[in-house]
Amino acid sequence: MEKTDLRAPTLTATVRPLTPRQRAARAVRNGGSPTLEFTDRVPYDAYVHASTLHTLQQPLSDDPGEMSFLMVSQIMELYFGLTCHELRETQRLLRADRIADALAPLRRTALHLEGLNAAWKSLRWMTPADFNRFRDLLGEGSGFQSAKYRELEFLLGLRNAALIRPFRRQTEVYAQLRAGLEAPSVWDDVIALLARHGFDLPADLLDRDVTVEHESHPLVESAWVHVYADAGPDNHLWLLGEALTTVAEEFGDWRYQHLKAVQRAMGAKVGSGGSAGLSWLRRSMERVVFPELWSARTAM
Repeated sequence: MEKTDLRAPTLTATVRPLTPRQRAARAVRNGGSPTLEFTDRVPYDAYVHASTLHTLQQPLSDDPGEMSFLMVSQIMELYFGLTCHELRETQRLLRADRIADALAPLRRTALHLEGLNAAWKSLRWMTPADFNRFRDLLGEGSGFQSAKYRELEFLLGLRNAALIRPFRRQTEVYAQLRAGLEAPSVWDDVIALLARHGFDLPADLLDRDVTVEHESHPLVESAWVHVYADAGPDNHLWLLGEALTTVAEEFGDWRYQHLKAVQRAMGAKVGSGGSAGLSWLRRSMERVVFPELWSARTAM
């Protein structure tokens, strides 16, 4: 089987900025046609690195369907990274009490999660027979081992220290995951924000061990009941609650789509990474993102 050449392009990666006036002058010189001659690497490729991205697919079999499985997995990894980026920006703004500004990255987060959900549609063609044609070649490789997905879970407040153990021999990745596990989640920052805005929250809740998942706290529930009692576009805390709810919904949809994709392609077989497969995914779906935002609704 022919292997992909992974050597990076040697052309200089240069993106030269243009002013609107320069851009207009270029269009006049070109007579309205696009520029077709460049002194070095095409600017689009210098910015997007498309020629590098398209060298990163190395199927293990000759089965044509494997490329779809591989590339969708890579697309999801990119979305995981992008979503983590948006959530960290959300945290930065929340810590500065810039609630209105924090809504923008949260809304982008929800849209990126929509993209993740849509990616599952590209794998609807895959039956057990299709997957079995290359599954054994994956060995113990599994999406369960995605470090960036673990980072995303930690940012959303879903914490399980045992799940970073597979990366112990990848020291840099392990250190990043350990730091993410021990850092406040978005929900931790939201609770701290509520306390700064006058809601009566106990010190032990604000200072708790962030490496451990917590269940709904009645005082946090009460704070959200109070926030939602004054719902409206002028209430930034209410807008924050709604943006967080959408993120939680989209993430829950991604987990459900994952379960359905596994069910479609392999039924209840043991997972490639050694888990119980379908039953493991069902248990993981019971872990709630932003728990008090949901439990408070009973009292609203």
